[in-house]
Amino acid sequence: MASVLEAPPAARPAAPPARAPRRVLRLGLSFGRRSVAILAFLALWEIAPRAGLVDRTFLVPFSEVLPTLWDLARDGQLWSNTQTSLARALSGFAIAIAVAVPLGLLIGWYRTLAELLNPLLELFRNTAALALLPVFVLILGIGETSKVSIVVYACVWPVLLNTVSAVRGVDPTFVRAARSLGLSAPRIFQKVVLPASVPSIFTGVRMAGSNSIIVLIAAEMVGAKSGLGYLVNASQQNFAITQMYAGIVAISVIGLVFNHLLVALERRFTRWRADH
Repeated sequence: MASVLEAPPAARPAAPPARAPRRVLRLGLSFGRRSVAILAFLALWEIAPRAGLVDRTFLVPFSEVLPTLWDLARDGQLWSNTQTSLARALSGFAIAIAVAVPLGLLIGWYRTLAELLNPLLELFRNTAALALLPVFVLILGIGETSKVSIVVYACVWPVLLNTVSAVRGVDPTFVRAARSLGLSAPRIFQKVVLPASVPSIFTGVRMAGSNSIIVLIAAEMVGAKSGLGYLVNASQQNFAITQMYAGIVAISVIGLVFNHLLVALERRFTRWRADH
């Protein structure tokens, strides 16, 4: 009787279809859409000099640049110059963030400080960093200090201005709600203003990241004995055109990787936005 009343064993649910191939396919399609413009550009670069659309003396095919890039990497010239440029760019970039983010938070939060500093900020924010490069060289010399300092100057403004704008753009409703809950001003700043400002701050950080590479390369072309900017400028002066383009490709790849690292860092610190 017990066997009659015993419930039949539950049927096993059918195994879900494998999702891995679909995910790989979606990733492949996404990568293809993002890469089509770059592939088209590289194809044009390869075809144009071979078809005689441009003078091959001044624009070599892309397929000839890659072996030169490999040769530069193999003999250590590319790595040494890259290391020098990255050390300068990252140093200036880090100093700029350490200065601009706290200062931007203070200016955005305290109106009195903003009114005091705004005229000075408006004066310098409209002065291009490269326009001041001769001043930095005259005052600080042609050594490492002037190059790092010009990177700091170029990176400070996007981070500072985006931080100030982020703090001022926080929804007042959130601030009033926090005050109604009895939070003090420091706690409101910590729990409401700062988290809401992070996405805009990272926008400025990404802009500063690109500025650090661009400005440093220009500074290295003017007065330096090492670095990727020096490599490109020296190759152009020696009419080593293939080597010059190899240096340009290396700079582009470094800028691309740097930007992707900043995007990944931004996603890490703004994960709460996706959750909500």
